[in-house]
Amino acid sequence: MINEKARKLLCRQFVNNNTIDPKYYDKYVIKRGLRNADGTGVLAGLTNICNVHGYVINEGEKSPIQGQLIYRGYNINDLVGNVVKENRFGYEEIVYLLLMGDLPSKDELEAFSQIISENRALPDNFFEDMILKSPSPNIMNKLGRSVLSLYSYDDDPENTSPEVEMATAISIISKLPNIMVSAYQVKKRAYDNESMIMHPLISEHSTAEMILSALRPDRLFTDAEAKLLDIMLMLHAEHGGGNNSTFTCRVLTSSGTDPYSAYSAAIGSLKGPKHGGANAKVTSMHDCIKSYVKNWEDEGEVADCLRKILRKELHDGSGLIYGMGHAVYTLSDPRAVILKENAEKLAKGTEYEREFNLLKLIEELSPELFAEVKGSSKVMCANVDMYSGLVYRMLGIPQDLFTPLFAVSRMAGWAAHRFEEMVTGKRIIRPAYKSVIREKVYIPLENR
Repeated sequence: MINEKARKLLCRQFVNNNTIDPKYYDKYVIKRGLRNADGTGVLAGLTNICNVHGYVINEGEKSPIQGQLIYRGYNINDLVGNVVKENRFGYEEIVYLLLMGDLPSKDELEAFSQIISENRALPDNFFEDMILKSPSPNIMNKLGRSVLSLYSYDDDPENTSPEVEMATAISIISKLPNIMVSAYQVKKRAYDNESMIMHPLISEHSTAEMILSALRPDRLFTDAEAKLLDIMLMLHAEHGGGNNSTFTCRVLTSSGTDPYSAYSAAIGSLKGPKHGGANAKVTSMHDCIKSYVKNWEDEGEVADCLRKILRKELHDGSGLIYGMGHAVYTLSDPRAVILKENAEKLAKGTEYEREFNLLKLIEELSPELFAEVKGSSKVMCANVDMYSGLVYRMLGIPQDLFTPLFAVSRMAGWAAHRFEEMVTGKRIIRPAYKSVIREKVYIPLENR
């Protein structure tokens, strides 16, 4: 390890030599974060996979609309609504839709679900060598490393033919829930001083059932619990090509690298607190509000707490109300709308009902308070993270797995975008960076 004095010296030098005057961004019209001046994303490609729709451009200005999430032309409300109406599991159908481009017939869905079940088992010695012997305190890191390690268990890992790519994607989609739960059990033993309980897989289980059965010591869960988790998986499966982790997957894919490298990189991106890891920030903020506000039903008291958060006087000093606002959605996030409805049903009559009502109050008060404190007229809505943490807690899922569950679900979307990039991209993604450093005269070492 580098000693403290050396660290401070190196850090100071690093910061001094890597700071760029903000005026250059305006001077050269740099679109930081690949965002236009109005907050919209810079168009970097075309896709047939997903449409995330939250506003329309009217005479050059953004006009807010109710959010829409479209998978392969199908509205997420219709996809989830019909699965609920038919009282069945839907995540496997979503995976098929994203990978194949259309909804399966009943026979196709049954066959595809069977393929997923048959591919859940990990390769021989994989658990012992890759998970048990090297536990990680963060499950996302373990997911990324495990996916990358699967390369070594593939007889032909550099083969990127369509048939092999599809088989590889389905294999990883199938195995990732098993890897996640296994990594969590090992983490409990290694870092939390708790018992590690490993259950054998049950082939008849859907993905949602498999996760709950593997997580719970007694393997018991209700049908309603499993189907709510199934909805969570459906909602997180895909969100367009511009989100950070999917774009990461497409960037790596454009270089011609193997699928394991591309998917592992996407997992690393999703881990970030500004992306999939945001749900941990939401949970932390909610805990802060619950401890600060004495009467959760008092609008004035809750509003005062939110004002302090916005003024950077409370929580993490960021001035952000986590769970509110989105890069695309304006009036509503369809995922949050669906989750809110289901969270309310599950919370009713339980110890979680007060907490649900508090979250609903935060959602209602935040836009007005944001405008009051920040002086901004930005239209904002609750995003998917506002209610997802509460739903996971009601299902008994530990916080360690909030973001990993996101990755387990999103793996289907990443695979679909990798296929599309391979077939239609045909060019390595390489944006430009403007250099603003001046040329220097080299000074010999003895004269420095």
